[in-house]
Amino acid sequence: MSGIPKATPRLKSVQIAALAMLVAAGVINYIDRATLAVANPLIREELGLSIADMGYLLSAFLWAYAFAQLPTGAMVDKIGPRILLALGLSLWSFAQLLGGLVQGFGQFFGARLLLGVGEAPQFPTCARVVRDWFNQRDRGLATGIFNCASSLGTAIAVPLLTFLMLSFGWRTMFVVMGVAGLVMAAVWYLVYRNPTELALTPEENAYRTQGDPPGQRTKVTFREWKLLFRFRTTWGMIFGYFGCIYLTWIYTAWLPGYLEIQRHMSVKYTGWAAAIPFAWGVLGGVLGGYIADMLVRRGVEPLKSRRYPAAIALLGTAACTVAAAYVESDALAIAFISASLFLVYVTSTCAWALSSVLADTLNCSSPDSPVACFAATTRSEMVRTTKKTRLKLTPAMVANSLVNRFTSAVENSTTEIMPNPTGTSTPRMWKFPGTFHSRFSGDV
Repeated sequence: MSGIPKATPRLKSVQIAALAMLVAAGVINYIDRATLAVANPLIREELGLSIADMGYLLSAFLWAYAFAQLPTGAMVDKIGPRILLALGLSLWSFAQLLGGLVQGFGQFFGARLLLGVGEAPQFPTCARVVRDWFNQRDRGLATGIFNCASSLGTAIAVPLLTFLMLSFGWRTMFVVMGVAGLVMAAVWYLVYRNPTELALTPEENAYRTQGDPPGQRTKVTFREWKLLFRFRTTWGMIFGYFGCIYLTWIYTAWLPGYLEIQRHMSVKYTGWAAAIPFAWGVLGGVLGGYIADMLVRRGVEPLKSRRYPAAIALLGTAACTVAAAYVESDALAIAFISASLFLVYVTSTCAWALSSVLADTLNCSSPDSPVACFAATTRSEMVRTTKKTRLKLTPAMVANSLVNRFTSAVENSTTEIMPNPTGTSTPRMWKFPGTFHSRFSGDV
């Protein structure tokens, strides 16, 4: 163990500050996503919108967010996390502020598009920050910490936004959250620094890069990004993330309504009951990262230390989701939903931690996660748009359990590595008809 480099006090300070700001930004990110859902009735009444109109507004965010995921990995390679996250925060916060000033459907639709585009860089940027400042053996827990912001933000969104809306009105609620995001953007830009912007010592650089392939490049071409679709690992992550994000969106969008309509809970009780599962999600996210790091320290390959917990947690998620759909007791239903979200955030953290390992292997910052997020978000949107006005969540929950069983098996069987002539490891590539050559198959 003496030969393993350790983080200096300065590096530890940078790590703590970066993670604290990423969590704060992530919490704001998820609170902003919930504003339209919380203010839905009041917005419809004031602006004269139909239920279908509200569906279009929800779709505007999701589709913009999905497609904007695709270029974010390349952008964070090109301009760095400091500028990209500051721009993303500013854009989505400006869009949120505009949401409080809109006078009609068209203006609101445009604001929601901007919100989706602005929020897209959040998690790819987080993955790059963790890769930049943490040794490979420490990246799992760091990933769990920044990833817990999604469940933490969702847990506090409904109580906080309801208070702001009832106290000051829905328009002020949007403006307040927009201003909070702009402040966070300024703090991030003024405080955070990319590694290239600091004079790091040889010891500090050794800690950051130990375990990474030698001669690693930090920028890739667009052609190389397209070639990611030739790798089994890319598709394994896409299918694995299908099950993860599908369930996350089901609960994020429909859990309060499910508790009210099918569990007959009061509106007042629903707000707190719906927050409990997401609080467990926070713990699951952090624990998933801790497990990944623990396995690496015990000699498990970094890729397997992420892959195995993610696949097992997806299977557990499927079982808990089925149980939650059919138990009669409300308390048991909340318990099983909490267990389901606990496990799905274990999967989510391991998936993001997996991207940091594959980034080292494929010579880019977070190649597969934006692609996986794109596919999973579009899938979530297709599920959302096919729902009826009357909420029937039980069939969706059962269907999700089947999806998770399938995606768990796919993720575990396709996300693997194989040795290449240079002695390092690279994700296994499917053999397509014809001849295929790329830097990925030789230089890594």
